[in-house]
Amino acid sequence: MSFFAKLKSRLTRSSEKLDAGLAAIVTDAPTATPEPQPAAKPGLLGRMLGRADEAEPRRVLDDAMLEGLEDLLIAADMGVETAARVTANLAEGRLGKRLSVPEIKAALAAEIARIMEPVARPLPLIAAHPQVVLVVGVNGSGKTTTIGKLASQLSAAGKKVVIAAGDTFRAAAVEQLQVWGSRAGVPVLTAPEGSDPASLAFDAMARAQADGADILLIDTAGRLQNRADLMEELAKIVRVIRKKDPSAPHTTLLVLDATTGQNALNQVEIFRKISDVSGLVMTKLDGTAKGGVLVALADRFGLPIHAIGVGEQIDDLAPFDPEDFARALVGAEA
Repeated sequence: MSFFAKLKSRLTRSSEKLDAGLAAIVTDAPTATPEPQPAAKPGLLGRMLGRADEAEPRRVLDDAMLEGLEDLLIAADMGVETAARVTANLAEGRLGKRLSVPEIKAALAAEIARIMEPVARPLPLIAAHPQVVLVVGVNGSGKTTTIGKLASQLSAAGKKVVIAAGDTFRAAAVEQLQVWGSRAGVPVLTAPEGSDPASLAFDAMARAQADGADILLIDTAGRLQNRADLMEELAKIVRVIRKKDPSAPHTTLLVLDATTGQNALNQVEIFRKISDVSGLVMTKLDGTAKGGVLVALADRFGLPIHAIGVGEQIDDLAPFDPEDFARALVGAEA
């Protein structure tokens, strides 16, 4: 199964919500009548196309319909500003035309892909040995699982990877990383519960350099109850690893949970203040009707989106493709 097929099948909570809303917008209006067809169309293909058009309800794109579309996108957690921008762009050249649901889906997908194209970038791999990837995010966002999947995928691609289990306050996070490390044949460096994460990060840098590792993935705690403590903890990790490599960390990934909806935007604001976030990974898109929040994130912050997750298996994390995502979100065909 291609990742698009998987994404489309697992984004059903978002796409079905949009699909039902679009159908209601088109069919509930007095103008939602089948498009009149010419009395005759030559050839078999023409007759088939005529039947298809007659079966498809249409509605004139007017201000009322645009308002309904905007409300629908806001309900999908696209945010007020982004929803307004998408519908305004969709209206260009189409006002007064009679549109069917598939045509609206195709237009929406094109506008969403256009917004997201500039931020769709794979995880950058650089020549540093090791490349230090600091992974941040709130607890429960899928951060630890994402690190495990990345380690397995990078290892399978021939990269030498080391993991530092830097969330020393959660035994479950450490155990989860050890399971992934065992699967991938990747060493996972740990410390006793409650230990100083910066000290572990320093030891991990030394180990990675000694082993000639290509990539060091460092997990971090994600407690936002006391932002000052978290800020100091992350700042200390950065100070310590820079004793080994002044240019580290080379990448800082923020992992976000799609099911949190608009709260994901607040998390980006917070973590950009706490750490130098360089890119995003969005998880749990398969469990939400709020997939539109990824569009809002791209529109507001412009941060690279490196990967998205739609499940628990290793191949359920894949590089972000804006066209595939846009089509899957609105339920359009490939």
